[in-house]
Amino acid sequence: MDRLLGRRTFLRTGATMTAALAIGADSTKGDTPVKTVRVGMVGVGSRGASLTNTLLQIPGVEVTAVCDIREEHAKAAQDLVEKSSGRRPASYTKGERDFENLCHRDDLDAVITATPWEWHTPVMLCAMRAGKYGGTEVPAGLTVQECWDLVKTSEETGVPCMMLENVNYFQNVLTVLRMVREGLFGEMLHCEAGYQHDVRFVHISDQGELLWRGVHAAAKNGNLYPTHPIGPIAWWMNINRGDRFTYLTSMSAPARGLKAYAAAKFGADHPLARKDYALGDINTTLIKTELGKTVTLYYDSCTPRPYDLIFRAQGTKGIYMGTLDKVFLEGVSPEHEQYEPFAPYQEKYAHPLWKDLETEAKKNGGHGGCDYIVIYEFIKAVRNRTQTPQDMYDAATWSVIVPLTIESVAKQSAPVEFPDFTRGKWKTNPPVSVTGA
Repeated sequence: MDRLLGRRTFLRTGATMTAALAIGADSTKGDTPVKTVRVGMVGVGSRGASLTNTLLQIPGVEVTAVCDIREEHAKAAQDLVEKSSGRRPASYTKGERDFENLCHRDDLDAVITATPWEWHTPVMLCAMRAGKYGGTEVPAGLTVQECWDLVKTSEETGVPCMMLENVNYFQNVLTVLRMVREGLFGEMLHCEAGYQHDVRFVHISDQGELLWRGVHAAAKNGNLYPTHPIGPIAWWMNINRGDRFTYLTSMSAPARGLKAYAAAKFGADHPLARKDYALGDINTTLIKTELGKTVTLYYDSCTPRPYDLIFRAQGTKGIYMGTLDKVFLEGVSPEHEQYEPFAPYQEKYAHPLWKDLETEAKKNGGHGGCDYIVIYEFIKAVRNRTQTPQDMYDAATWSVIVPLTIESVAKQSAPVEFPDFTRGKWKTNPPVSVTGA
Protein backbone atom coordinates (compact mmCIF):
# COMPACT_ATOMS: atom_id res chain seq x y z
CA MET A 1 0.00 0.00 0.00
CA ASP A 2 1.30 3.44 -0.90
CA ARG A 3 2.37 5.53 2.08
CA LEU A 4 0.37 8.53 0.87
CA LEU A 5 -3.14 7.74 -0.30
CA GLY A 6 -4.41 10.16 -2.92
CA ARG A 7 -7.71 10.35 -4.70
CA ARG A 8 -6.88 7.67 -7.26
CA THR A 9 -5.87 5.17 -4.57
CA PHE A 10 -9.09 5.73 -2.64
CA LEU A 11 -11.40 5.62 -5.63
CA ARG A 12 -10.07 2.41 -7.11
CA THR A 13 -11.27 0.50 -4.06
CA GLY A 14 -14.82 0.96 -5.29
CA ALA A 15 -17.84 0.43 -3.12
CA THR A 16 -15.83 -0.35 0.00
CA MET A 17 -14.48 3.17 0.10
CA THR A 18 -17.78 4.87 -0.64
CA ALA A 19 -18.52 5.09 3.06
CA ALA A 20 -15.07 6.51 3.76
CA LEU A 21 -15.67 9.30 1.29
CA ALA A 22 -19.28 9.97 2.30
CA ILE A 23 -18.18 12.96 4.35
CA GLY A 24 -20.68 15.28 5.97
CA ALA A 25 -22.04 18.58 4.77
CA ASP A 26 -19.26 20.54 6.47
CA SER A 27 -16.59 18.50 4.68
CA THR A 28 -15.33 17.82 1.21
CA LYS A 29 -14.61 14.64 -0.71
CA GLY A 30 -11.71 12.64 -2.05
CA ASP A 31 -8.22 13.68 -0.99
CA THR A 32 -9.34 17.19 -0.04
CA PRO A 33 -9.00 17.83 3.70
CA VAL A 34 -11.97 16.99 5.95
CA LYS A 35 -13.00 19.93 8.11
CA THR A 36 -14.63 17.87 10.85
CA VAL A 37 -13.33 14.38 11.64
CA ARG A 38 -16.07 12.17 13.06
CA VAL A 39 -14.89 9.35 15.30
CA GLY A 40 -16.50 6.28 16.82
CA MET A 41 -14.94 4.92 20.04
CA VAL A 42 -15.07 1.19 20.78
CA GLY A 43 -14.17 0.33 24.35
CA VAL A 44 -14.59 3.31 26.66
CA GLY A 45 -13.44 1.97 30.00
CA SER A 46 -10.45 3.56 31.71
CA ARG A 47 -8.11 3.77 28.69
CA GLY A 48 -10.91 4.39 26.22
CA ALA A 49 -12.32 7.17 28.38
CA SER A 50 -8.90 8.80 28.51
CA LEU A 51 -8.53 8.67 24.73
CA THR A 52 -12.04 10.03 24.29
CA ASN A 53 -11.17 12.98 26.49
CA THR A 54 -8.00 13.57 24.44
CA LEU A 55 -9.99 13.46 21.20
CA LEU A 56 -12.29 16.15 22.56
CA GLN A 57 -9.32 18.48 23.07
CA ILE A 58 -8.32 18.43 19.39
CA PRO A 59 -10.01 21.07 17.23
CA GLY A 60 -12.30 19.79 14.51
CA VAL A 61 -13.05 16.39 16.07
CA GLU A 62 -16.53 15.10 16.83
CA VAL A 63 -17.12 11.88 18.78
CA THR A 64 -20.26 10.62 17.07
CA ALA A 65 -20.72 7.19 18.68
CA VAL A 66 -19.38 5.10 21.56
CA CYS A 67 -19.48 1.36 22.18
CA ASP A 68 -18.83 -0.81 25.23
CA ILE A 69 -20.15 -4.09 26.61
CA ARG A 70 -20.77 -2.27 29.90
CA GLU A 71 -23.61 0.22 29.74
CA GLU A 72 -22.16 2.27 32.60
CA HIS A 73 -18.95 2.83 30.61
CA ALA A 74 -20.87 3.89 27.52
CA LYS A 75 -23.09 6.24 29.53
CA ALA A 76 -20.08 7.84 31.23
CA ALA A 77 -18.48 8.39 27.81
CA GLN A 78 -21.70 9.90 26.48
CA ASP A 79 -21.82 12.26 29.45
CA LEU A 80 -18.18 13.24 28.89
CA VAL A 81 -18.75 14.03 25.22
CA GLU A 82 -21.99 15.88 25.85
CA LYS A 83 -20.44 18.01 28.58
CA SER A 84 -17.55 18.94 26.29
CA SER A 85 -19.32 19.42 22.97
CA GLY A 86 -23.03 19.79 23.73
CA ARG A 87 -23.76 16.76 21.54
CA ARG A 88 -24.63 13.35 22.94
CA PRO A 89 -23.12 10.51 20.90
CA ALA A 90 -25.01 7.35 19.98
CA SER A 91 -24.39 4.34 22.21
CA TYR A 92 -23.82 0.68 21.29
CA THR A 93 -23.96 -1.75 24.21
CA LYS A 94 -25.78 -4.83 22.87
CA GLY A 95 -23.14 -7.50 23.22
CA GLU A 96 -19.57 -8.13 22.15
CA ARG A 97 -20.15 -7.56 18.43
CA ASP A 98 -22.28 -4.43 18.58
CA PHE A 99 -19.17 -2.57 17.39
CA GLU A 100 -20.06 -3.88 13.92
CA ASN A 101 -23.15 -1.70 13.91
CA LEU A 102 -21.08 1.30 14.97
CA CYS A 103 -18.53 0.69 12.21
CA HIS A 104 -21.23 0.67 9.54
CA ARG A 105 -22.63 4.09 10.44
CA ASP A 106 -22.47 6.44 7.46
CA ASP A 107 -21.49 9.45 9.59
CA LEU A 108 -18.05 8.27 10.72
CA ASP A 109 -14.62 8.92 9.26
CA ALA A 110 -12.63 6.83 11.77
CA VAL A 111 -13.03 4.16 14.44
CA ILE A 112 -10.71 3.87 17.45
CA THR A 113 -10.61 0.81 19.69
CA ALA A 114 -9.37 0.60 23.28
CA THR A 115 -10.83 -2.81 24.07
CA PRO A 116 -8.98 -5.78 25.59
CA TRP A 117 -6.23 -7.06 23.29
CA GLU A 118 -8.14 -9.91 21.68
CA TRP A 119 -10.71 -7.53 20.19
CA HIS A 120 -8.28 -5.11 18.52
CA THR A 121 -8.02 -7.05 15.26
CA PRO A 122 -11.76 -7.80 14.88
CA VAL A 123 -12.69 -4.14 15.41
CA MET A 124 -10.01 -2.87 13.00
CA LEU A 125 -10.94 -5.38 10.28
CA CYS A 126 -14.57 -4.34 10.53
CA ALA A 127 -13.68 -0.65 10.44
CA MET A 128 -11.46 -0.95 7.37
CA ARG A 129 -14.01 -3.07 5.51
CA ALA A 130 -16.60 -0.39 6.27
CA GLY A 131 -14.29 2.26 4.77
CA LYS A 132 -13.29 3.89 8.07
CA TYR A 133 -9.75 4.77 9.12
CA GLY A 134 -8.76 2.50 11.99
CA GLY A 135 -6.91 3.46 15.15
CA THR A 136 -6.11 0.73 17.66
CA GLU A 137 -4.55 0.52 21.06
CA VAL A 138 -1.55 -1.80 21.38
CA PRO A 139 -0.84 -4.49 20.34
CA ALA A 140 -2.76 -4.52 17.04
CA GLY A 141 -2.82 -8.33 16.81
CA LEU A 142 -1.98 -11.36 18.95
CA THR A 143 -1.28 -14.00 16.30
CA VAL A 144 0.70 -14.16 13.07
CA GLN A 145 -2.57 -14.70 11.18
CA GLU A 146 -4.19 -11.64 12.76
CA CYS A 147 -1.22 -9.51 11.74
CA TRP A 148 -1.43 -10.76 8.16
CA ASP A 149 -5.21 -10.20 8.15
CA LEU A 150 -4.68 -6.57 9.16
CA VAL A 151 -2.08 -5.97 6.46
CA LYS A 152 -4.03 -7.67 3.69
CA THR A 153 -7.29 -5.94 4.61
CA SER A 154 -5.63 -2.53 4.61
CA GLU A 155 -4.06 -3.29 1.23
CA GLU A 156 -7.27 -4.66 -0.27
CA THR A 157 -9.52 -1.84 0.92
CA GLY A 158 -7.00 0.97 0.56
CA VAL A 159 -7.96 2.11 4.07
CA PRO A 160 -5.13 3.03 6.50
CA CYS A 161 -5.01 1.63 10.00
CA MET A 162 -2.73 3.00 12.69
CA MET A 163 -1.65 1.37 15.91
CA LEU A 164 -1.68 4.25 18.39
CA GLU A 165 1.78 3.63 19.83
CA ASN A 166 2.16 6.66 22.04
CA VAL A 167 5.71 5.95 23.21
CA ASN A 168 6.94 6.82 19.71
CA TYR A 169 5.94 10.38 20.60
CA PHE A 170 7.73 10.66 23.94
CA GLN A 171 9.77 13.86 23.93
CA ASN A 172 13.12 12.11 24.41
CA VAL A 173 12.25 9.46 21.82
CA LEU A 174 11.54 12.03 19.12
CA THR A 175 14.62 14.04 20.04
CA VAL A 176 16.76 10.91 19.60
CA LEU A 177 15.02 10.29 16.27
CA ARG A 178 16.02 13.74 15.03
CA MET A 179 19.59 13.22 16.28
CA VAL A 180 19.74 9.87 14.49
CA ARG A 181 18.50 11.47 11.27
CA GLU A 182 21.12 14.22 11.56
CA GLY A 183 23.90 11.66 12.00
CA LEU A 184 24.97 12.49 15.55
CA PHE A 185 25.13 8.82 16.53
CA GLY A 186 26.72 7.74 13.25
CA GLU A 187 25.49 4.42 11.88
CA MET A 188 23.03 2.79 14.26
CA LEU A 189 24.33 -0.57 15.52
CA HIS A 190 22.33 -1.70 18.52
CA CYS A 191 19.30 -0.70 20.57
CA GLU A 192 17.96 -1.90 23.88
CA ALA A 193 14.57 -1.22 25.47
CA GLY A 194 11.91 -2.85 27.56
CA TYR A 195 8.45 -2.54 28.98
CA GLN A 196 9.50 -2.70 32.62
CA HIS A 197 6.51 -1.57 34.61
CA ASP A 198 4.97 -3.03 37.76
CA VAL A 199 1.36 -3.46 36.63
CA ARG A 200 0.36 -6.47 38.73
CA PHE A 201 -2.78 -4.55 39.66
CA VAL A 202 -4.08 -4.78 36.08
CA HIS A 203 -3.66 -8.56 36.21
CA ILE A 204 -5.36 -9.12 39.57
CA SER A 205 -8.01 -6.78 40.97
CA ASP A 206 -8.18 -5.49 44.53
CA GLN A 207 -11.24 -7.72 44.91
CA GLY A 208 -9.24 -10.85 44.13
CA GLU A 209 -10.43 -11.34 40.54
CA LEU A 210 -8.25 -12.40 37.62
CA LEU A 211 -8.59 -9.57 35.11
CA TRP A 212 -8.33 -9.99 31.34
CA ARG A 213 -4.59 -9.27 31.29
CA GLY A 214 -4.21 -11.88 34.02
CA VAL A 215 -6.03 -14.38 31.82
CA HIS A 216 -3.40 -13.83 29.14
CA ALA A 217 -0.62 -14.17 31.73
CA ALA A 218 -2.07 -17.45 32.92
CA ALA A 219 -1.97 -18.94 29.42
CA LYS A 220 0.97 -17.40 27.50
CA ASN A 221 4.71 -17.17 28.05
CA GLY A 222 6.63 -14.64 25.98
CA ASN A 223 6.74 -10.89 25.44
CA LEU A 224 3.04 -9.99 25.56
CA TYR A 225 3.51 -6.21 25.37
CA PRO A 226 6.39 -5.37 23.01
CA THR A 227 5.21 -2.34 21.06
CA HIS A 228 6.07 0.40 23.59
CA PRO A 229 9.80 -0.36 23.46
CA ILE A 230 10.08 -1.68 19.90
CA GLY A 231 8.18 1.18 18.20
CA PRO A 232 10.81 3.86 18.88
CA ILE A 233 13.62 1.43 18.07
CA ALA A 234 12.00 0.56 14.75
CA TRP A 235 11.90 4.24 13.80
CA TRP A 236 15.50 4.83 14.92
CA MET A 237 16.72 1.80 12.96
CA ASN A 238 14.53 2.36 9.86
CA ILE A 239 12.74 -0.96 10.22
CA ASN A 240 10.45 -1.54 7.19
CA ARG A 241 12.15 1.53 5.73
CA GLY A 242 15.61 0.39 4.66
CA ASP A 243 16.05 -2.56 7.01
CA ARG A 244 13.83 -5.23 8.53
CA PHE A 245 13.70 -7.63 11.46
CA THR A 246 14.70 -11.10 10.30
CA TYR A 247 14.54 -13.39 13.35
CA LEU A 248 14.39 -13.45 17.12
CA THR A 249 15.17 -15.72 20.01
CA SER A 250 13.45 -15.42 23.38
CA MET A 251 13.55 -16.84 26.92
CA SER A 252 11.68 -16.23 30.16
CA ALA A 253 12.49 -16.35 33.86
CA PRO A 254 10.21 -18.40 36.15
CA ALA A 255 6.66 -17.24 36.87
CA ARG A 256 6.66 -16.08 40.48
CA GLY A 257 5.37 -12.51 40.65
CA LEU A 258 1.60 -12.92 40.31
CA LYS A 259 1.44 -15.81 42.79
CA ALA A 260 3.42 -13.80 45.33
CA TYR A 261 1.28 -10.72 44.71
CA ALA A 262 -1.95 -12.66 45.25
CA ALA A 263 -0.60 -14.34 48.37
CA ALA A 264 0.49 -11.03 49.89
CA LYS A 265 -2.88 -9.39 49.23
CA PHE A 266 -5.32 -12.23 49.88
CA GLY A 267 -3.41 -14.95 51.73
CA ALA A 268 -1.56 -18.07 50.65
CA ASP A 269 -4.77 -20.11 50.38
CA HIS A 270 -6.46 -17.76 47.92
CA PRO A 271 -7.16 -19.43 44.54
CA LEU A 272 -5.04 -16.86 42.68
CA ALA A 273 -2.15 -17.48 45.10
CA ARG A 274 -2.31 -21.20 44.33
CA LYS A 275 -2.82 -20.74 40.60
CA ASP A 276 -0.06 -21.51 38.10
CA TYR A 277 0.75 -18.74 35.61
CA ALA A 278 2.47 -19.34 32.28
CA LEU A 279 4.03 -15.89 31.91
CA GLY A 280 7.62 -15.74 33.11
CA ASP A 281 8.29 -12.69 35.24
CA ILE A 282 11.05 -11.35 32.97
CA ASN A 283 11.21 -12.11 29.27
CA THR A 284 14.39 -11.33 27.31
CA THR A 285 14.36 -11.30 23.51
CA LEU A 286 17.19 -10.80 21.01
CA ILE A 287 16.34 -9.58 17.50
CA LYS A 288 18.54 -9.51 14.39
CA THR A 289 17.97 -7.28 11.36
CA GLU A 290 18.64 -7.88 7.68
CA LEU A 291 21.59 -5.44 7.82
CA GLY A 292 23.06 -7.19 10.85
CA LYS A 293 21.94 -4.71 13.53
CA THR A 294 20.83 -6.07 16.92
CA VAL A 295 18.11 -5.35 19.47
CA THR A 296 17.63 -6.49 23.07
CA LEU A 297 14.05 -6.36 24.29
CA TYR A 298 12.70 -6.91 27.80
CA TYR A 299 9.23 -7.50 29.24
CA ASP A 300 8.78 -7.24 33.01
CA SER A 301 5.31 -6.39 34.31
CA CYS A 302 4.83 -8.77 37.25
CA THR A 303 7.65 -7.86 39.64
CA PRO A 304 8.00 -4.95 42.09
CA ARG A 305 10.22 -2.38 40.37
CA PRO A 306 10.37 1.25 39.21
CA TYR A 307 9.12 2.09 35.73
CA ASP A 308 11.93 2.00 33.17
CA LEU A 309 11.83 1.67 29.38
CA ILE A 310 15.67 1.68 29.19
CA PHE A 311 16.02 3.13 25.66
CA ARG A 312 19.66 2.61 24.78
CA ALA A 313 20.44 3.84 21.26
CA GLN A 314 23.99 3.09 20.16
CA GLY A 315 25.84 3.93 16.96
CA THR A 316 29.35 4.27 15.61
CA LYS A 317 29.71 7.82 16.99
CA GLY A 318 27.87 7.74 20.31
CA ILE A 319 25.22 6.41 22.63
CA TYR A 320 22.04 7.60 24.38
CA MET A 321 21.06 5.96 27.68
CA GLY A 322 17.44 6.63 28.55
CA THR A 323 17.57 5.21 32.08
CA LEU A 324 20.32 7.69 32.91
CA ASP A 325 18.88 10.35 30.58
CA LYS A 326 22.42 10.96 29.44
CA VAL A 327 24.34 10.92 26.18
CA PHE A 328 27.91 10.53 24.96
CA LEU A 329 29.00 11.66 21.50
CA GLU A 330 32.58 11.10 20.40
CA GLY A 331 34.31 14.37 19.59
CA VAL A 332 31.34 16.37 20.88
CA SER A 333 30.91 15.50 24.57
CA PRO A 334 33.31 17.70 26.58
CA GLU A 335 34.82 14.93 28.73
CA HIS A 336 36.38 11.86 27.13
CA GLU A 337 34.37 8.72 27.83
CA GLN A 338 32.03 10.53 30.22
CA TYR A 339 28.26 10.81 29.84
CA GLU A 340 26.73 14.27 29.86
CA PRO A 341 23.14 15.37 30.60
CA PHE A 342 20.66 14.91 27.77
CA ALA A 343 18.59 18.02 28.57
CA PRO A 344 20.66 20.46 26.45
CA TYR A 345 20.37 18.12 23.46
CA GLN A 346 16.65 17.77 23.99
CA GLU A 347 16.39 21.54 23.72
CA LYS A 348 18.80 21.92 20.80
CA TYR A 349 17.40 19.00 18.78
CA ALA A 350 13.77 19.32 19.79
CA HIS A 351 11.53 17.50 17.33
CA PRO A 352 9.26 19.83 15.30
CA LEU A 353 6.14 18.09 16.61
CA TRP A 354 7.07 18.98 20.17
CA LYS A 355 8.01 22.51 19.14
CA ASP A 356 4.57 22.95 17.58
CA LEU A 357 2.40 21.08 20.09
CA GLU A 358 4.15 21.07 23.46
CA THR A 359 1.77 23.50 25.20
CA GLU A 360 -1.39 21.77 23.99
CA ALA A 361 0.09 18.29 24.50
CA LYS A 362 1.15 18.76 28.11
CA LYS A 363 -2.11 20.50 28.96
CA ASN A 364 -4.48 18.09 27.24
CA GLY A 365 -2.79 14.69 26.91
CA GLY A 366 -1.78 11.90 29.27
CA HIS A 367 1.62 10.20 29.54
CA GLY A 368 3.46 13.50 29.54
CA GLY A 369 1.64 14.79 26.48
CA CYS A 370 2.40 11.99 24.03
CA ASP A 371 -1.24 10.80 24.07
CA TYR A 372 -2.25 14.14 22.59
CA ILE A 373 0.41 13.98 19.89
CA VAL A 374 -0.34 10.42 18.79
CA ILE A 375 -4.06 11.20 18.51
CA TYR A 376 -3.28 14.50 16.78
CA GLU A 377 -1.16 12.69 14.19
CA PHE A 378 -3.87 10.09 13.59
CA ILE A 379 -6.58 12.73 13.19
CA LYS A 380 -4.34 14.75 10.86
CA ALA A 381 -4.03 11.73 8.55
CA VAL A 382 -7.79 11.15 8.60
CA ARG A 383 -8.49 14.83 7.95
CA ASN A 384 -6.03 15.02 5.04
CA ARG A 385 -6.88 11.57 3.66
CA THR A 386 -3.23 10.50 3.82
CA GLN A 387 -1.38 7.47 5.13
CA THR A 388 -0.91 7.36 8.90
CA PRO A 389 2.62 7.98 10.27
CA GLN A 390 2.61 4.50 11.81
CA ASP A 391 1.26 2.33 9.02
CA MET A 392 -0.22 -1.16 8.99
CA TYR A 393 3.18 -2.73 8.28
CA ASP A 394 4.51 -1.11 11.46
CA ALA A 395 1.54 -2.37 13.45
CA ALA A 396 1.98 -5.92 12.19
CA THR A 397 5.77 -6.02 12.58
CA TRP A 398 5.77 -4.64 16.11
CA SER A 399 2.79 -6.71 17.26
CA VAL A 400 3.93 -10.03 15.77
CA ILE A 401 6.67 -10.11 18.41
CA VAL A 402 3.97 -11.45 20.76
CA PRO A 403 3.37 -14.79 18.99
CA LEU A 404 6.97 -15.12 17.79
CA THR A 405 8.37 -14.87 21.33
CA ILE A 406 5.76 -17.32 22.62
CA GLU A 407 6.90 -19.79 19.95
CA SER A 408 10.59 -19.25 20.69
CA VAL A 409 10.18 -19.67 24.45
CA ALA A 410 8.19 -22.87 23.91
CA LYS A 411 10.97 -24.21 21.65
CA GLN A 412 13.79 -23.63 24.18
CA SER A 413 14.69 -20.24 22.72
CA ALA A 414 14.93 -21.49 19.14
CA PRO A 415 15.27 -18.76 16.48
CA VAL A 416 11.94 -17.80 14.88
CA GLU A 417 11.76 -15.88 11.62
CA PHE A 418 9.83 -12.62 11.19
CA PRO A 419 7.30 -12.47 8.36
CA ASP A 420 8.10 -9.76 5.83
CA PHE A 421 4.74 -8.00 5.87
CA THR A 422 6.01 -5.44 3.33
CA ARG A 423 6.90 -8.21 0.85
CA GLY A 424 10.17 -6.53 -0.03
CA LYS A 425 8.96 -2.92 0.03
CA TRP A 426 11.18 -2.29 3.05
CA LYS A 427 14.10 -1.99 0.62
CA THR A 428 12.75 1.22 -0.96
CA ASN A 429 10.34 2.67 1.61
CA PRO A 430 11.60 6.06 2.86
CA PRO A 431 12.37 6.61 6.57
CA VAL A 432 9.83 8.30 8.84
CA SER A 433 10.15 12.01 8.24
CA VAL A 434 11.04 14.55 10.94
CA THR A 435 8.29 17.10 10.41
CA GLY A 436 6.03 19.26 12.53
CA ALA A 437 2.32 19.54 13.04
